[in-house]
Amino acid sequence: MTARHWSTPALAALTLAGAVPAAAQTAPAGPVPTTLTLTAEGRVARTPDIAEVSGGVVTSAATAAAAMSENASRMTAVVAAVRRAGIADRDIQTSGLTLAPQYRYDNNQPPVLTGYQATNTVNLRIRKIADTGKLLDALVAVGANQINGPNFRIEAADAALDEARTAAVATARTRALLYAKAAGLAIKRIVTITESAGYEAGPRPMMMMKAMADAAPAPPVAPGEVALTVNVTMTFELE
Repeated sequence: MTARHWSTPALAALTLAGAVPAAAQTAPAGPVPTTLTLTAEGRVARTPDIAEVSGGVVTSAATAAAAMSENASRMTAVVAAVRRAGIADRDIQTSGLTLAPQYRYDNNQPPVLTGYQATNTVNLRIRKIADTGKLLDALVAVGANQINGPNFRIEAADAALDEARTAAVATARTRALLYAKAAGLAIKRIVTITESAGYEAGPRPMMMMKAMADAAPAPPVAPGEVALTVNVTMTFELE
């Protein structure tokens, strides 16, 4: 039998090599940093420069073909009136075209087909807000019997949103300094910043339907102001 011999240096190296992972596993972790997370809002109000309206025609007839034919004729007049009012083609977009059967329901009786209803709707972007009331009046005059809006917004909102962002960050930093001072600490650095942004419209005009047809004067439209808001959530490391 052949005897095996280990030298002392080799044994020492083997022991040390096996000890390194154990030492690494038991090494104490560093101190956990103290952090503070805050959410703040920045808000900027602007006068809107765009009004958005949806308008269309709802027609009913005994047959699907008749309902669609009448709808197409009246909708052609609506689009022509929109163009005469100065709305460019890029600001006119069809948003819905539907045809649905209509039924009469009686007690304990199967439904009876009574006809068909066709609906065609366009979304309009009005760049001269002062003309919104006149446009709505013109739509009703040529046969539109379904109108919703207007909704107001700002076309180029980037600069206003940046102003709101600046205000939100300033508010968050001011509050962070307040908390840090109250706790006897100071702000070391900003760890993270996240944001969410959006519009907040003022009071909206009532939705206008076919009852407008009985009103002679153009309906008044007041755009008011649109608020652009940015919410930022910031995490600060304190020391």
